[in-house]
Amino acid sequence: MEAQANRVMALSEWEERWQEGRIGFHQPHVHKLLEKNLDKVLCERKEVRFFFPLCGKAVDMKWLADKGHSVVGVEISEKAIRQFFEEQKLTYSEEPVPAIPGAKVFKTSDGKIALYQCDLYKFSSDVTGQFGAIWDRGSLVAINPCDRQRYAALITSLMDKTSKYLLDTLLYNPELFKGPPFLVSDEDIKSLFGESCDILFVESTDAFQERHKQWGLDYLTEKVHLLSPKAN
Repeated sequence: MEAQANRVMALSEWEERWQEGRIGFHQPHVHKLLEKNLDKVLCERKEVRFFFPLCGKAVDMKWLADKGHSVVGVEISEKAIRQFFEEQKLTYSEEPVPAIPGAKVFKTSDGKIALYQCDLYKFSSDVTGQFGAIWDRGSLVAINPCDRQRYAALITSLMDKTSKYLLDTLLYNPELFKGPPFLVSDEDIKSLFGESCDILFVESTDAFQERHKQWGLDYLTEKVHLLSPKAN
């Protein structure tokens, strides 16, 4: 991790990636590891409120809403948010967010999906309350490593007592690729969330593809953990 400790991406760089269409991280289908492990997240609960940090235009959001759940996402790129609604053929409205100066929220007409266009760290439970589930794919691995403690504090503050946090991370040799996405080890997860959450390893899978050779990598492992708030 030392190789990546000082790597910093400005918010403007992420916005540029969306503007230029350099979004190789976007997946056009529902993530298999979410689909496979959804029952572990739901625990037989209905109409669960999901939080998507750095949501992009993830199709998983529409998939969950179609199953009767509600989704709140946060994303810096307005283009990503508008593309989500347009590509999913959803009518939406937009309005300012009084609690976050300069922020906007984009909502479906039924209110099942609400996406906040703002800096993630300006978001809080004061805006929307807490959540019963969090799907973190491409978020913890995307934030600057120096911001991880701040990120973990925000995520745990958004979890209600019954919350299930499905966390998707990547393992590879950080000497070969500077990121993002960044390496997040099991030790990192324990360091960030171990005091506040019970951490269950769910599964790992070989995620290496031909395009990852261009990153200079020779392996890429995707891992999923399920985190739950510790009982007080």
